[in-house]
Amino acid sequence: MAIAPLEFDNFCLRRGDMRITNISFSLQERETFAILGRTGAGKTLLLESAAGFYPPESGRVLLYGTPVRDIPLTERRIGFVYQDYALFPHMTVEDNIAYGLRVRRASHAEQEEKVRTIAELLGISHVRKNYPQTLSGGERQRVALARALVLRPRLLLLDEPFSSLDPATRKTLYGKVRRIPHTFNCAVLFVTHDFREAQSLASRIGVMAHGKMLCIRPADELFLRSDDPELNTFLGLEDHA
Repeated sequence: MAIAPLEFDNFCLRRGDMRITNISFSLQERETFAILGRTGAGKTLLLESAAGFYPPESGRVLLYGTPVRDIPLTERRIGFVYQDYALFPHMTVEDNIAYGLRVRRASHAEQEEKVRTIAELLGISHVRKNYPQTLSGGERQRVALARALVLRPRLLLLDEPFSSLDPATRKTLYGKVRRIPHTFNCAVLFVTHDFREAQSLASRIGVMAHGKMLCIRPADELFLRSDDPELNTFLGLEDHA
């Protein structure tokens, strides 16, 4: 049996007022999995837990069968793109993309080649010498993706990466994200509050509320009625009789 790229095994965590309770699910190879929920559901905290940012209260987070926190940070091969992209404003686009390669002491020639290749793939070669503040929202998003993908991650984590984009730009970038798992041979876990986005990009969707996973469903079965009133209400399936 293949080892899952990412597995939450009865995972529990408390950070401040937020608590994640008894989360268990795993990703398949080259799968795109969406976590759907309202603001405050615990989605970003779960995403950060997948990256190994916090020690669990109980349970485990496994990356290819190994507890993620037992793997040195530089060896985890996890890409993370935050909602605000977190680009370095004092660095050009190409320097932002190459940042992780420099940290790993890649040669200058290797940096140049990999930055050029990923910039061409994501359609941002024309802004390589620009600074982030001069870019459109869609360009900044692609730079953030490039910085994560240039390291060839085994797991890509996306924190509501399209929420600030206009509909036309969002639609264009959906196409690029759909190709990521097979182009880069990685699994993708992303969080969103957008139903259409989750169904458009993911093969499976987990619905979160109050730090708990209410359900995990195939994307095309998201709006099936369940026995859980909270889930039905969230999905807009409550009775109006």
